[in-house]
Amino acid sequence: MSAISTRTVPLTAPDGAILNAYLAVPADTSAPVAGVLVAPEWWGLTAYPKQRAEQLAALGYAALALDVYGDGKTTEQASQANDWMMEQLGDQDRLMARAKTGLDYLANLPEVDANRLAAIGYCFGGKVALDMAREGLPIKAVASFHGNLTPKQPATDAFQAVAIIEHGAADSLVSQDAIAAFEAEMQVAGVQYSIHQHAGAKHGFSNPDVGHFAAINGVDFLEYHAQADHDSWANLQALLKAQLG
Repeated sequence: MSAISTRTVPLTAPDGAILNAYLAVPADTSAPVAGVLVAPEWWGLTAYPKQRAEQLAALGYAALALDVYGDGKTTEQASQANDWMMEQLGDQDRLMARAKTGLDYLANLPEVDANRLAAIGYCFGGKVALDMAREGLPIKAVASFHGNLTPKQPATDAFQAVAIIEHGAADSLVSQDAIAAFEAEMQVAGVQYSIHQHAGAKHGFSNPDVGHFAAINGVDFLEYHAQADHDSWANLQALLKAQLG
């Protein structure tokens, strides 16, 4: 893997929250690189989204893992995660402003080509990433991994990103009705999209640590799936290569 550098970046959102984002960039940025915003699961900015940012940097992208909740808050308790998520969903304009704060910071870095941006997200973060595209933020690609597909508002022609949905076919939290509704939404808006359903994969399938969260919370709907993780990451790489170069 290529050498990278990382650092925590405190960003001030319009609502005054301090977002302790995590930046990973290739060591060699002699030429501007594409940027990818990473929106985390409802657990907050844990080690997992930071690791994904580092993997993206090793592939040659500048990646910023967003601290959606502010102050670097994380939890292993599903009840607390749900409370924090619902607080954000209670003011989705504020949530999008926080996401835009991260994207703007990334785009304005001297090592980043602001014309080559993408957003990806996991679980709750999948919704954040998709809503960024729905809002018309300047991203060329968007990817949701075991994400919530419910829109802040339905997509319009402002949605310019090419989208991929990486969905666990055994995910009990995101129904096939939700998949069908998303497809209809994308078709009406004329969005270029692909949905990849991974056989046998449950919610959280891409996170190797998800079994730990499942055990702590006594639930069986969270499970890591190595094949789905591998295949979905390959799909992401293909998307980024095609749309960002």
